[in-house]
Amino acid sequence: MNAVPERVFLLDVDNTLFDNDRLQADLRGHLIATLGAEGNQNYWQRYEDLRSRLGYADYLGAVQALRQPGRNDLLLPGISRFLLEYPFADALFEGTLDAIRNMERWGVPVILSDGDAVYQPYKIRGAGLAAAVAERVYIYIHKQHMLAQIERAQPARHYVMVDDKLGLLTAVKQAWGARVTTIFVRQGHYGRDTAGNARYPPPDLALDHIGDLARWQPAFAPQAPS
Repeated sequence: MNAVPERVFLLDVDNTLFDNDRLQADLRGHLIATLGAEGNQNYWQRYEDLRSRLGYADYLGAVQALRQPGRNDLLLPGISRFLLEYPFADALFEGTLDAIRNMERWGVPVILSDGDAVYQPYKIRGAGLAAAVAERVYIYIHKQHMLAQIERAQPARHYVMVDDKLGLLTAVKQAWGARVTTIFVRQGHYGRDTAGNARYPPPDLALDHIGDLARWQPAFAPQAPS
């Protein structure tokens, strides 16, 4: 039987390891160039409608929802191709892979993301993140509600959760208490929402950039090689 690791790092993806705001900005530019300003607006309306109904972002589903047979059939495949051929690795925040390598000294790094079951894993793999964590990738709709399943899948004596959403970190801290160390990365529109984040108690550690974790030396000792 494998020993339970001393600690597991639970790493968010969008705007924590991967610049998802950049992907969205690039997609807006492509939509405007392909469909015009009104088409861009229609796409994001369908995107928000799906996210409200499903609970997660569905980029490809929003493309499908735009279909008007006989009117835009020749335009939409180019949008899907843009999403699928996006240079995901180029949109990793500087220092992301170095941060993951440093975390391997102290515990077991794991990807823990919200998202759909098609595009999100495709993006994570395309960015090189799945390989960086030895394929330890978990994707849920609302990961803060899946803590019991996470514990079964990745048991640990202690967890370190790294995320750009302070509200989510707060919810996990309330559930796990001293069993989790929360690290808040102030990147992306959620991370930089000073007024919104003021509603929550401070995390255990706040960083401006994920790359700061490449040089992080926590108080606990490095994990012994397995």
